[in-house]
Amino acid sequence: MQPANTRMLLLRCPLLLLLLPLSSRPQKLPTRDEELFQMQIRDKAFFHDSSVIPDGAEISSYLFRDTPKRYFFVVEEDNTPLAVTVTPCDAPLEWKLSVQELPEEASGEGSGEPEPLEQQKQQITNEEGTELFSYKGNDVEYFVSSSSPSGLYQLDLLSTEKDTHFKVYATTTPESDQPYPELPYDPRIDVTSLGRTTVTLAWKPSPTASLLKQPIQYCIVINKEHNFKSLCAVEAKLSSDDAFMMAPKPGLDFSPFDFAHFGFPSENNSGKERGFLKSSSKFGRQTSSKPRVDLHKVCIGNKNIFTVSDLKPDTQYYFDMFAINTNTNMSTAYVGTFARTKEEAKQKTVELKDGKVTDVFIKRKGAKFLRFAPVSSHQKVTFSVHSCLDAVQIQVRRDGKLLLSQNVEGVRQFQLRGKAKAKYLIRLKGSKKGASMLKILATTRPNKQSFPSLPEDTRIKAFDKLRTCSSVTVAWLGTQERNKFCIYKREVDDSYNEEQKKREQNQCLGPDTRKKSDKVLCKYFHSQNIQKAVTTETIRGLQPGKSYLLDVYVIGHGGHSVKYQSKLVKTRKFC
Repeated sequence: MQPANTRMLLLRCPLLLLLLPLSSRPQKLPTRDEELFQMQIRDKAFFHDSSVIPDGAEISSYLFRDTPKRYFFVVEEDNTPLAVTVTPCDAPLEWKLSVQELPEEASGEGSGEPEPLEQQKQQITNEEGTELFSYKGNDVEYFVSSSSPSGLYQLDLLSTEKDTHFKVYATTTPESDQPYPELPYDPRIDVTSLGRTTVTLAWKPSPTASLLKQPIQYCIVINKEHNFKSLCAVEAKLSSDDAFMMAPKPGLDFSPFDFAHFGFPSENNSGKERGFLKSSSKFGRQTSSKPRVDLHKVCIGNKNIFTVSDLKPDTQYYFDMFAINTNTNMSTAYVGTFARTKEEAKQKTVELKDGKVTDVFIKRKGAKFLRFAPVSSHQKVTFSVHSCLDAVQIQVRRDGKLLLSQNVEGVRQFQLRGKAKAKYLIRLKGSKKGASMLKILATTRPNKQSFPSLPEDTRIKAFDKLRTCSSVTVAWLGTQERNKFCIYKREVDDSYNEEQKKREQNQCLGPDTRKKSDKVLCKYFHSQNIQKAVTTETIRGLQPGKSYLLDVYVIGHGGHSVKYQSKLVKTRKFC
């Protein structure tokens, strides 16, 4: 005989959901008494690893492959509304809903009260019920009835593909509960703008937010493989410790994909507002047994338009949108879409003329292609490169065969073996730090040297002991080749620092860009003994206690100049 309070709960609860394995023991049944229901739903320990789930709550569970799992729904009263939702996560499911009649009410004392559910189940579980609905696949599928008869509803689930997670939700008050966000009449995601590296998406708001005024946030999922039917499927793809990104600040969209294997830069972008995904070991964690996951998700609050940037050109991406009710943490999927970014603009190939210097500008992380096709047969070809700012990478192919791949700082010269009627393709790749500028010369005449030769060390040394109130003495290295050297000075503020000096280190700017008043002198210098190829010069007529920036330019026979590293000096204030 059950206690009176338990029998009262049974009478008040129109739907009871239980996970009843064959070896299960009788458990405390849930109730739809709202006060007790709210108490139970807050107490996670009440439902942890339990076979009991309440009316109106979503449960998450696990299926082993080829091992069925069964739920029983007891509807005590006829004409009861009933809604059941099954959400597969990472594998298709086979599930079936059937109903059996409840046994005749009986009691030894003639009380007319129903028997405990465990006794009812034991009487009828061997009987075949009437099948109401069945489904096989990985879609989120529903069974909804506005008027269901009383009976024992049996939900059987099976995964034949692999072990998998799934979710089940059932309620006898579907009209009032509405835990899942409602989709708009057009639930599609629209691609409103498409570029080489960007895709702009727009969608209609959920009526749950616009009409019912419930808190809804939207979460976007981007990958290169396929669309997802549920957020549960997305989460199953990612590590268990993944978390949604915070929404961007107002007015700023996130720009995704900060790792190279997915087609985006891999350096750390922490602190950049437009970085969709900050580099983190959490995302796409790679181990020896688990391949890296090319999948990303971000929550953007209640915005209805979003621009994804930093994508790869000519690449297909899949986009999914999920509306999440932040009160219930339950989600609904919009109809996903896909889009292919536009092709990269074809690189214009610059033709190099024999013996002529060509100026080249390259965007940050960009590349330029040049072509050199000598008109006459040749035994050797010489490429001279002068990188004005940061290092650049040069690759040279002859008729498709790679001959050279080097990083270049300052001035470098490469001599390659020639071949009759050969054509050379030169690829120049810029710096990751910023835009690159360089000068390049190709020639089949070995004596044609437009760029001056440089020593390995292009620093200017200042002698502190020779410093006076009106002069400074400096020295720099030369080479065995006779070249013209010009030295220039410029007074700067005391606040002038190394960072400002670095920004002005464009080695390609020649003396012709300087004021005539900056010029100190020009002289020719060389030494056959490379150990003695050093020259000194004293700059006079300076002001006491003032700072000066000194520059030395070496000018080659072809008139092309290269600037040494600038030197900041200061005269003595008191002498």
